Amino acid sequence: MASGGLKMVQKMLDKLPASEQKIAEYILEHPHEVVNSTVSQLANVSNTSGAAVIRLCKSLGLKGFQDLKIRVAGDLLKPAEQGYRDIEPSESMYQVAHKTASNAIQSLKETAELINYDELQKAIDALLKAKNVHFFGIGASSIIALDAQQKFLRINKGATAFTDVHLVATLIANADQDDVVFGISFSGETPEVINVLSLAKDRGVQTISLTKFDQTTLSSIADISLFTSYSNEAPFRSAATSSRLAQLYIIDVLFLCIAARQYEETVKHIDKTREAIHFITKKK
Repeated sequence: MASGGLKMVQKMLDKLPASEQKIAEYILEHPHEVVNSTVSQLANVSNTSGAAVIRLCKSLGLKGFQDLKIRVAGDLLKPAEQGYRDIEPSESMYQVAHKTASNAIQSLKETAELINYDELQKAIDALLKAKNVHFFGIGASSIIALDAQQKFLRINKGATAFTDVHLVATLIANADQDDVVFGISFSGETPEVINVLSLAKDRGVQTISLTKFDQTTLSSIADISLFTSYSNEAPFRSAATSSRLAQLYIIDVLFLCIAARQYEETVKHIDKTREAIHFITKKK
């Protein structure tokens, strides 16, 4: 069953207009009542309007009020989550290992709950049609870009993953209209990635973003927006641990969905690349 509705509402709460914020606060305080309400009933109890309820659903990236209710209902059926746990001074290896696993699992679960399947379908279609895919990220996100490039090259899809901004700008300046520029930034506010996607938009090249779930500059620029969970990793946020795994998960989902759509062709390409790698690495 779909879930993640309450997390979406909580994350977006401070960024919503006043009328939508009133509805969001009511949803968080009375989730059980909301799943049995109509649009007009929710509007009445929150002293807003039906139009504001619909706008809230749009702000959350959902199809409509029914989609929101289904996700909230799914949240109510789930056991209480422990939350992200940071390491403590002089913590044992055993505790660090288990906390890391717990945080990673929670990040993946939350990301799966936040998937907008309409946007995911658009991304899959765009990547299937693309002549070349230019992945771009800075810092930890560049690792995700390189992983994506490696996967797509193995199935005979043209892909790049450069970190040099000047080189990426050159690529986009000469990009084909059938290319796709894929910007990766957990915060969604990395200036270089924003500028790269803006340049692509200016050149008429289709764009995809991968950010945390939020109203970010990068996701607002992109033609297609994909999201990961917004894991809290302070004070070791710079390590980008759980968020990196969530980004890799979305790349894997895209890759495997594409593989499923062109299964026989994908198997042939994987076999050919495996044989080629074995040929150049075998001992004489």
